[in-house]
Amino acid sequence: MVRTLLYSPATGKITTGNEELLAVWQRESDSIIWADFVDQDAETEKQLLVSCFGLHPMAIKDAQRLRHPPKIEAFSDNVFILLKGLRTNSDEFEFATIQLALFIGQRFLVTRYSGQSRSIDELRQETGHDHAMLAAGPDALALRLCRIMVDRYTKKLLALEPRLDDLEVEIVESPDDTMLAELMGYKTDLRKFRRVLLYHVQVFSELLKNPPPQIRAEHKHEIQDVYEHQERASSLASLYYEISTDLIEGYISLASHRLNNIIKILTIVTAIFVPLTFLAGIYGMNFENMPELKSSMGYFVLLGIMAAITIVLIFIFRKKRWL
Repeated sequence: MVRTLLYSPATGKITTGNEELLAVWQRESDSIIWADFVDQDAETEKQLLVSCFGLHPMAIKDAQRLRHPPKIEAFSDNVFILLKGLRTNSDEFEFATIQLALFIGQRFLVTRYSGQSRSIDELRQETGHDHAMLAAGPDALALRLCRIMVDRYTKKLLALEPRLDDLEVEIVESPDDTMLAELMGYKTDLRKFRRVLLYHVQVFSELLKNPPPQIRAEHKHEIQDVYEHQERASSLASLYYEISTDLIEGYISLASHRLNNIIKILTIVTAIFVPLTFLAGIYGMNFENMPELKSSMGYFVLLGIMAAITIVLIFIFRKKRWL
C-alpha cells in the first residue's frame, strides 16, 4: 500500500491519495510529495522507488530488510536514513521495534516500513491539521518524524522509572522470584534499547556534523534538537540498565544474606546439641560397670549438666552477638 500527500505551492493545497499522485507529482515541477510505503510487495515497491524517485537499489534493499542497524547514507539526489521505531502495540515495556526507512530529496520524502507505525500516523495527523508542515519541505517533515520517534522512546523509558523505584522498596520488604524475573526482563530490553539508541545518536551526530544538501542549513537547530533528545534517551536507557543491574545484584545480596542468617542459626543449634548428643551417647551405652547408672540422682545430674552447657553456650553466642 502507498499513501501519498501532495502539496502544490501554487494553490497551497494538500491532496491525499495513493500511488496515482506520483504521476501528478512528476508532472508538477514545484510540488512536494510524501510517499508512505507500508506492506508493499518488495519487487513492486522497488520498481516504484527506482522509477519515480531514482533511489539506489542497494539502499532500497537495506530498507526492505527485516533487521539492519540504523544508518545514514548520502547520495547525489537524496539522503537515506534508516532508523528503528517503536511498534504500535508495544504498550508494555518491551523491546518491539520496526525498521523505518526515510529517503529525503529536494521535492520528496519517502518513508518505508512493515506493519504499523504510530509515529507515522501521528505525523500524518499533524500534517492534516497544519499544511505548513509539508510546505516547509521534505527535510523539515523528516526531522519532525524523527522527533516524534525519539519522544516515544523517551516517554516509554521515563514510564519505567516509577516501577524501578517500587521494585527497590519491594525487594527489601517482600522479595520473591517474580521480581527477579521482572528485573531480568527489564535488563534484557534496556540493553537492546541502549544499543539501538546509541546507533541513533551516531546517525544524528553524523547528520549534524556533515549535513547533506537535501537537509537545508536553516534546519540545523531541528537536527540539533533531535540529536540532543536521542542522546538523552540513550542516557536514560543506560541509566535504567545500570539501575536494573544494581537491583538484581541487591536482590541476590539480600537473598545471600538471608541464607547466611539461616545457616548461622542452624550452626548455632548444631553447636548447642553436639555436646548434649555426646553426653547422651556416652550414657546411652548402658555398660554394666558404669558407676553413674547406680546413682539415684545420676539422671537429674546429667540433665542439669546438659542444661548448664546449653545456658553457657547461649550466653556466649549472645555476647558475641550471634543471636
